[in-house]
Amino acid sequence: MSNTASFRARLHAGSNLVGTFLKTPTSHGTEIVGDLGFDFVVIDQEHAPFDRMATDIALLAARATDTPALVRVSGPDAILPALDCGASGVLVPHVATVEYAREAVALCRYGGGRRGFATSTRAGRYTAVPMWQHIKERDEQTVVVAQIEDPQALDQIEAIAAVEGIDSLFIGRADLTSAFADQSKDPPAVRDAVEKICAAARKCRKPISVYIGGDTEATWLRSLGASMFVLSSDQGFLRAAAANGLASVRKALTVA
Repeated sequence: MSNTASFRARLHAGSNLVGTFLKTPTSHGTEIVGDLGFDFVVIDQEHAPFDRMATDIALLAARATDTPALVRVSGPDAILPALDCGASGVLVPHVATVEYAREAVALCRYGGGRRGFATSTRAGRYTAVPMWQHIKERDEQTVVVAQIEDPQALDQIEAIAAVEGIDSLFIGRADLTSAFADQSKDPPAVRDAVEKICAAARKCRKPISVYIGGDTEATWLRSLGASMFVLSSDQGFLRAAAANGLASVRKALTVA
């Protein structure tokens, strides 16, 4: 089974999965990350300039490198286009209520849901996949990740986690930090929120997804049960490598 086809099963099996955000609307970041062996990518429509065409191109590169690709959608109307273009699933921002969690799931599922049907898409291999095979495979393999980033969501976090079809909870620590408006280095309210979200996910046997800046955060969040890690972004890697390269050359030239 391909990496893409097995992604949801590996997520639910608790495999440690490491991916990255894609912020630059080209195919190249996907190709490079896929070639390096990252387990998945997240195409960021919410905070990067990915329109449908740019998303389509990035997903083509993901398909070519057999790299599972989630799309962090800009809103519910963007879910169907992302799935039709061949996304492995979606990361849905600001899931703060049970009702919205259920809506997100319904928009991703044929059976019992409201996903619009078509096989004339990349997801249906341009009509090559028979109708019922397509329905079965997409319902079995499509990943739905709920991003928990609003204090409001904490009041009903167990109920959100329990929604059938939500595959994972993604902890939005930056938005929670902003919402709590605590400028200290390690805000207690944010740490408490992280632990509460993790506890709810563990209780409902849902994988925990997190953004990390490096191995220290990965170790801490793994201890709380996280198994899907989004490490930096293509732009983050570019900036870090460029900064290191520039500093190294300037140091050498100064010495010389």
